[in-house]
Amino acid sequence: VADGMSVNQRHDPDRELFGQGVANIAAPLFGGVPATAAIARTAVNVRSGASSRLAAITHALVLAGIVYLAAPLVERIPLAALAGVLLATAVRMVEVGSVRAMVRATRSDGVVLVLTAVVTLTVDLVVAVLVGMLVAGALALASLARNASLDQEELARHLPPGDHTEEERALLAKHIVAYRIDGPLFFAAAHRFLLELSEVADVRVVILRMARVSTIDATGAQVLGDAVDRLQARGITVMMSGLRPGQLRPLESLGTLPRLREAGCVFETTPEAIQAALTMLHHAGVIPSSLRSAEAAPQGAAMLSSPGHQAPAPGKA
Repeated sequence: VADGMSVNQRHDPDRELFGQGVANIAAPLFGGVPATAAIARTAVNVRSGASSRLAAITHALVLAGIVYLAAPLVERIPLAALAGVLLATAVRMVEVGSVRAMVRATRSDGVVLVLTAVVTLTVDLVVAVLVGMLVAGALALASLARNASLDQEELARHLPPGDHTEEERALLAKHIVAYRIDGPLFFAAAHRFLLELSEVADVRVVILRMARVSTIDATGAQVLGDAVDRLQARGITVMMSGLRPGQLRPLESLGTLPRLREAGCVFETTPEAIQAALTMLHHAGVIPSSLRSAEAAPQGAAMLSSPGHQAPAPGKA
């Protein structure tokens, strides 16, 4: 808060915490009580133009003088007057423009701000900060989960132009479907993906484009593996393309990626996955040979196999 109120001045939080820790260890040895920084006095210092440790030293000396020399006089000050001083200090601490901007920015910011203020007044500041952080974190996770999406893509944009007629492309779309996963695939969004993937219509091949997955955790990998198992149980071949290095470990640890590798269903690019799907459907007698691209890359060259691993042809998936 002090850094936010000052200009071009930043304190060292580690040094501040270390100094307070040493002071609180030493104070009880002399009959003192633990103490900490107070935002009210800090705000007054910053608003008054304090810029060095001399302000804190002066405050300590004046406070010691009042306690030891003027305690009887201070005792006669009405509590209402002291409360007025504290209220004036609190009002000066609040930046009305910043509060208005936060409330108007997003509904989440407004909820966190109001909730933190209410808990501060009804309980205390420390609890309010903890509650505010927890609520802000939960809202941030919910926002990330909403931004994640599963979109079906047109196969035509991944095929060389002019290679197939409209009828042939319609036949491909009937048997092959490609989905692009965007955003993070983690616990807050994973189950929605499972439901969407499980509702895939009756096709022969589902291609999952993973290039735009920003992050994936253990829950996301497990849910993705469950979706793959459900599709395969319906006789649907699942292929993955565009896997990034950060996605390999969770998928490998849960066994999803090794199973797809053994089936020859992991590819570097989506066009390679589509060509493998065409080859598999041709061998199965689902599509005519004219739909296979003559420029299809060799199947083994496109797969993200482990060193020394020879993956079987996609037709055996």
